[in-house]
Amino acid sequence: MRANVPAQQAGLQSRVHPHTLRHCFATHLLENGADLRTIQLLLGHHDLKETTIYLPSLTTHLNATASPLDSLQLKDKSPQSE
Repeated sequence: MRANVPAQQAGLQSRVHPHTLRHCFATHLLENGADLRTIQLLLGHHDLKETTIYLPSLTTHLNATASPLDSLQLKDKSPQSE
């Protein structure tokens, strides 16, 4: 249990393993715009299918991203304003 002492000091309740950090690293890269091929190379995956396990977390990130179209200022061209 010595390995989890830093995790406990950081206030984490669950066990933390090196693979957890690796998974977080890959997820953050993907959320910040890195492409799958780059992540595949960084993680040393031989098959891209191994890297696609990180894609479900991207769905949440994409859904939270505002569309640039939402910020457009459009003039009201309704028939009533003419």
